[in-house]
Amino acid sequence: MVGHLPAQDRHVRLLLDSGRFAEANAAFGELLAVGANHVDEQWNRPTVLVHRASVAWRLERIPLALELIAEGWTDLDVDRPEGAAAAHTISMLGYLLETIGHRGPALNLMALSVQIARNSGDQAALAHCLNREGNARVFRAITRPDESGAAQFALARDLFDESQALSKPGQVKRSALAGFARALAGVGDTAAAEQAALEALALGRAADDWFTTSVANWVLAVVRRDQGRLGEARTFASRALDGAETIRDTMLMMQFSLDLAAICEELSDPVGESAALRRTVAAGSTAVDVLQEGLGQALEQRRVAVQAQRMAVAAQEAALRDPLTGLTNRLGLERRAPMLLESTAAAGRVPWLLLLDVDWFKDVNDLAGHTAGDVVLQEVAQLLRRECRADDLLCRWAGDEFVVLLVDASEESRDAGPIVAERIRAAVHRHDWQLVLGRTTRPPTVSIGVAAGPANLEHLFAAADIALYRAKRGGRNRWEIDGDRPTADRPTAG
Repeated sequence: MVGHLPAQDRHVRLLLDSGRFAEANAAFGELLAVGANHVDEQWNRPTVLVHRASVAWRLERIPLALELIAEGWTDLDVDRPEGAAAAHTISMLGYLLETIGHRGPALNLMALSVQIARNSGDQAALAHCLNREGNARVFRAITRPDESGAAQFALARDLFDESQALSKPGQVKRSALAGFARALAGVGDTAAAEQAALEALALGRAADDWFTTSVANWVLAVVRRDQGRLGEARTFASRALDGAETIRDTMLMMQFSLDLAAICEELSDPVGESAALRRTVAAGSTAVDVLQEGLGQALEQRRVAVQAQRMAVAAQEAALRDPLTGLTNRLGLERRAPMLLESTAAAGRVPWLLLLDVDWFKDVNDLAGHTAGDVVLQEVAQLLRRECRADDLLCRWAGDEFVVLLVDASEESRDAGPIVAERIRAAVHRHDWQLVLGRTTRPPTVSIGVAAGPANLEHLFAAADIALYRAKRGGRNRWEIDGDRPTADRPTAG
């Protein structure tokens, strides 16, 4: 990560990977003294923030990790991510989501990062991204003892093989070799797996790299078990688990302790099996306890932060602004609209009001989570800013409803509403929602009700609301105009 992370951040990560947690905690504390989200201008901010989130998670600073994940994800250019820094950021974000159990979009993000890294031409970044996707596929393959699991192992083998070819001697190459060995064992190439694992083990020990040595010992345990040499398999599995506990990698701890318990059962060693299972339960309980405590702290910190922010912002601005999207809120619209409508009518122009509703928004919250739902609303607000004029009044009315008041139409007044409505609908329809929602959630669209008429907010809103209802009934992802206007004048709403 040289060139992508400040030296102090990389130093903390090296301490973590070598199991020196007290030193890592102290070094991370020094880094945070300047500010957890403070990043000097020469560095890519989302990359640094997401990396710090992964470090905070391993150090069990869960509220900070969640805060940094959210901020780093928000800062990322989700429309057109490109370059090595974006590849690193998306890859780390995907792996972190995999680690904390949010597996839906995780693998898609890691696969996307590989594609972005290829396009960037940065071989070091590509090697990193290949490694992370390979590790994720290995752990998914383990849970599928069928043809789909074998296919995941084969994909992981190819990813690790390419990573080794691209990377220079160092941590990435070592961990790729260890992962490659596990993938080889998964596809049944036991001899090659053993040779690669022994080589990775020697390299990991020489570099004090606990991650690589832990995975290499795990591979040797798998190989020895396949060979029927269960005593040696138990020894290697125990060493692998010790290493995972040293670096506090919950994902490794859970898997290695389960494998150790299975080997002890085959050896008719109930004492060893019981001890291994206790370590499995301990690892799972620790993860759950830390997460629950962290989420509680995060919620409380969020409440305090919101309260402090509201007190800090000027009373008038806070009262008229929606904190999530930054748009004018309902109160702001009700206060500002009458003046704007009067000035529009006085200038001889026709006032237009657009009422938007995000389609399938409940599905977004149910399938992707409320955090993703918040991001969708923020993205829609950003698209409204892009497609409307600076003088137009943009409002988040309530929930997933937005209002656009066109007050200074440069197009022909009688066509301004339909033209802007179609522009907004098309922009939302074309928007790439993959980074926010993955590929498992139906991409949101918008339905729009359009109304023109007297300089009266209540009358305009009522007419637009009726048109919006027709757009919803007509199949969504379309706009409709109030019934006083002939439909023949309306462009096709796809």
